Amino acid sequence: MATRTRSPQLATTKQITPDLERRILKDGLRPNEQRDAEFRRVILSIPKGKVATYGQVAAAAGYPLYHRAVARLLRGELPGRLPWQRVVGSGGEIKLRSEAAAEQRLRLTMEGVTFRGKRVDMARYRYEFRMWEL
Repeated sequence: MATRTRSPQLATTKQITPDLERRILKDGLRPNEQRDAEFRRVILSIPKGKVATYGQVAAAAGYPLYHRAVARLLRGELPGRLPWQRVVGSGGEIKLRSEAAAEQRLRLTMEGVTFRGKRVDMARYRYEFRMWEL
């Protein structure tokens, strides 16, 4: 009888101590050109009409748990350089506030993305990164 083993990702997540989490958060707040370049490359690979979460972008770039660093990068990026509207919070929610949130929703709608209430329909529009293509 075959036994099922836990996913390595789940095992790793459970081993994260509060101290390690604080260090990752602190490191993610500092600019890092190599890491930011990887985030940019991954964000640019998201096709029109698809979305990815901050966590997906961080993991695809090789920096799991650095989702806040992705948000920091997008906040400081020059307008028009990246398709920022294609990056959403977990569960498909738009994390921006007021006018910026309305602009993100409008941009995604113009790309053909539909919403279920305030969230992107992730079952339909989530982009699955193919790591061998990045």
